[in-house]
Amino acid sequence: MVAIAKGKCGFFHQLIMKLYGGARKRHEKGSEEHANRNATTGDQTMPASEQQNLENWLPISASRKAKWWYSTFHNVTAMVGAGVLGLPFAVAQLGWIPGVFMIMFSWILTFYALWQLIHLHEVVPGKRFDRYFELGKHVLGPKKGFWLVMPQQLTVQVASAIVYTVTGGKSLKKVFDTVVPSMTDIRQTYYILFFVCLQLLLSQTPNFNKLKSVSSLAALMSVCYSMVASCMSIVEGIGRHHHHHHIDYGVRSHTTPGIVLDAFNALGTIAFAFAGHSVALEIQATLPSTEEKPSNIPMWRGVRVAYTIVIICYISVAVSGFWAYGNAVDDDVLITLEHPNWLIAIANFMVFIHVLGSFQVFAMPVFDTIETTLVKSWNFTPSRILRLVSRSIFVCVVGIIGMCIPFFGGLLGFFGGLAFTSTSYMIPSILWLAEKSPKRWSFHWIASWICVIVGGIIAVVAPIGGVRTIIVSAKTYKLFS
Repeated sequence: MVAIAKGKCGFFHQLIMKLYGGARKRHEKGSEEHANRNATTGDQTMPASEQQNLENWLPISASRKAKWWYSTFHNVTAMVGAGVLGLPFAVAQLGWIPGVFMIMFSWILTFYALWQLIHLHEVVPGKRFDRYFELGKHVLGPKKGFWLVMPQQLTVQVASAIVYTVTGGKSLKKVFDTVVPSMTDIRQTYYILFFVCLQLLLSQTPNFNKLKSVSSLAALMSVCYSMVASCMSIVEGIGRHHHHHHIDYGVRSHTTPGIVLDAFNALGTIAFAFAGHSVALEIQATLPSTEEKPSNIPMWRGVRVAYTIVIICYISVAVSGFWAYGNAVDDDVLITLEHPNWLIAIANFMVFIHVLGSFQVFAMPVFDTIETTLVKSWNFTPSRILRLVSRSIFVCVVGIIGMCIPFFGGLLGFFGGLAFTSTSYMIPSILWLAEKSPKRWSFHWIASWICVIVGGIIAVVAPIGGVRTIIVSAKTYKLFS
């Protein structure tokens, strides 16, 4: 085991040193490399005036008038989403102590990684890295930095949109099944289709800052349904214990391979719950910045409030849900709740409203990337028609995928391990190590390496468990059910 651990540490050390070597060479080249930073991404050279006009039109950089509390509800909307509903299920897969420990440990690691990103946003005086991949290109070079960050970030954002589409459809179906029992025969596909139609309208919001009303409502809904889920679980748990219902607090699986694969999937589910890093720099880009008060000050203030809300919601839902139902809890705890019907319907409707907003928070950077590519590489003219067509196509494609593979628990584990650990655990610390070169064995050196190693382990094992969960779910599922 010691040899294996040393081998893993050696691999990660070589990886960072290699990346750092590229970053160091780039800094030595200075402005020459910076002038050519768009060459490897297919971007065409644009005059400074045209580039500024494009930045003023793109959804991420169009407005910088946000307040610090905007970053609070943007981050809450991005974090406390579908992931929180799957945490009791993750605890059921890991067990009481390992499950709660991993939630707390992940919260600490990702909180630190988010701090790193915030303080790298303006690491070069007078310049802002508004997009995650722009920071990667600056630190590691235009080619290496772009390909390390961009595929991972897009995977996270597209995967989040897919999962929220599935969640929206499932939650709305639960509302109508509860309130109007005669509608239980209506397929989930139609509810997902309705969700997609609403997203077609919301997707025409011109820029990130204009989402503040939708995002603030979504953040409020996420806190409300988390508290409802927690309180209802406690009430039902008290009733089940009072009537001496048998509640099994062991892990869900009873075979060694099943236990191992479930644990892998649980790690991905927990990683999915901390997915907001992929939009952190884009959120910070909406804040004003001056020499006296750089944007990292209001952003960090908002993030501290947001992360406090996050851990309260996560622990309360995870602990109460597993305590009430044991390993019989569903991968969406609201689906497990039994009564009262009216409160279950309200909670699920809150989820539906929340994912309407969280879909847009994750989709806005994707829109920004699509529109940048169409204008710079394909020579389209920035216009409302371009925005209408490109965003509508994206929403429709995501909707079709969501209707084909609505395996909520498996999707969380698969996507959580595939890319979410990279953007939330590993990449911020890799960039910090390469840019800041902290002294060996200093706090930031040790903390960064812990984030990289833990994230790397989750990134390897979680997709395996997620695929297994999807395969098991697929046995009882019919296409477009």
